Amino acid sequence: MSAPGLLLAAESSGTVGNRYLNIAIFGAFVVVTLAFVLRASRSNRSAADMYTGGGAFSGRQNGIAISGDYLSAASFLGIAGAIALFGYDGFLYSIGFLVAWLVALLLVAELLRNTGRFTMADVLAFRMRERPVRTAAATSTLVVSFFYLLAQMAGAGGLVALLLDINGKGGQAVVIALVGVLMIAYVLIGGMKGTTYVQIIKAALLIAGAALMTVWVLSEYSFSLSELLGRGAEAGAALESGAQYGATETSKIDFLSLGLALVLGTAGLPHILMRFYTVPTAREARRSVVWAIALIGLFYLLTLVLGYGAAALVGPDTIRAAPGAANSAAPLLAFELGGTVLLGIISAVAFATILAVVAGLTITASASFAHDIYAQVLKRGEPEPGKEVRVARLAAVVIGAVAIAGGIAANGQNVAFLVALAFAVAASANLPTILYSLFWKGFNTRGCLWSIYGGLAITITLIAFSPAVSGDPTAMFPDSDWSWFPLKNPGIVSIPASFLLGWLGAKTSKEHDAAKYAEMEVRSLTGAGSTNEVAAH
Repeated sequence: MSAPGLLLAAESSGTVGNRYLNIAIFGAFVVVTLAFVLRASRSNRSAADMYTGGGAFSGRQNGIAISGDYLSAASFLGIAGAIALFGYDGFLYSIGFLVAWLVALLLVAELLRNTGRFTMADVLAFRMRERPVRTAAATSTLVVSFFYLLAQMAGAGGLVALLLDINGKGGQAVVIALVGVLMIAYVLIGGMKGTTYVQIIKAALLIAGAALMTVWVLSEYSFSLSELLGRGAEAGAALESGAQYGATETSKIDFLSLGLALVLGTAGLPHILMRFYTVPTAREARRSVVWAIALIGLFYLLTLVLGYGAAALVGPDTIRAAPGAANSAAPLLAFELGGTVLLGIISAVAFATILAVVAGLTITASASFAHDIYAQVLKRGEPEPGKEVRVARLAAVVIGAVAIAGGIAANGQNVAFLVALAFAVAASANLPTILYSLFWKGFNTRGCLWSIYGGLAITITLIAFSPAVSGDPTAMFPDSDWSWFPLKNPGIVSIPASFLLGWLGAKTSKEHDAAKYAEMEVRSLTGAGSTNEVAAH
């Protein structure tokens, strides 16, 4: 059956490929990953084990896990689809996501790991008033994690419902709940160590699956990349810019705003930052990022071939008409190349991608609440022995339940803006405070609070009144219009505003601890006195 034939079958039956094969492959992935998680659970005894896996992972292992944490379903399905429909403009997403890691490598990874222990708040509170700063950092972490979780959970409902022939909101709600239960199980049973193994397996499957399809696509064109790109361009995937962005001045500014959020937001994503604490030394933290850059860069090169391959072999019109539109490009291409079996494998990889990302987000959010809010703010750094880990497990259950409810509520709506919002909040509220804390001796508590809360408020407000939410056919509420901010992503406004608020807040406060800054500078640059270094030895 050709891709158009598959589309007709999907429209008539509601499923794509063989339902039972898809279930079998999904089940096999869950069984294998749960086995690793159960094995990892034997060594989960302390907060360090729960949050960072005891710092026992090598740079290579952590780099693979970072790539698994970072490459979400939006990367696999969304970017391949964007390239298939828009060509060059779709590939710009890949460039933004990849360049972001240079910021993480050069400015954040090693310094953050040397200064903190478990969470981003450890760094921000190092030389400031601990309770208000930790509360603000935990709030930002929970907001970013929630929006990211919401998008992933809703995406899981749509994808799995399509592949398993589950029609109706009720059935899809069950699917979302199942994903949530698995996510909670991974975190409760395995902690960070179990979650890391899931991410490593997922990264290997994702890159191997994309590589297999890439070689297969190239073989259709005698391994000539130029011929493939030419055929894709003939089908409608443009080789020059302007197909998606550039038609108007507003769209050009919107893309610049999105690019800023993608490039700067990665270095402020809490679930990515937390991974730097899972290695024993600063050197391994650097190696982690180098491995992540290599794997993520390789993957995005593969998506270029997959996108143009989908345009050439499936066709943009078929993709647009399919259930899921752009997100169906990779599954349709898999079916075109290898039939039901390859489609089932690629679909299972997409499912694995969602599970791994939501597990990483859940453990980050639960660690932030338990370590920052409960242990440091409420208990003033002196929690009862073992109580912090129990609170983290309870928080994971609550966060999972909220994510399930939110995913069910957002199911069927346009949730793409939630991912952009997560990156925009991370770039606006988190990154400025991190950079100021690490590099500016004059930064203080007021500057930190103004930057975090101000960046958070500005970003959410601008998004709420943007075309991403209302006043546009692709908006979350297409039939209503209360938008007044012209851009779908607020990064170009909210990021500079957060830097400005941080500077202004610091300048209007006389608080300054020169000795503490000097200690932080030495620790961040050398690792001397780092709690992680001490634990490693």
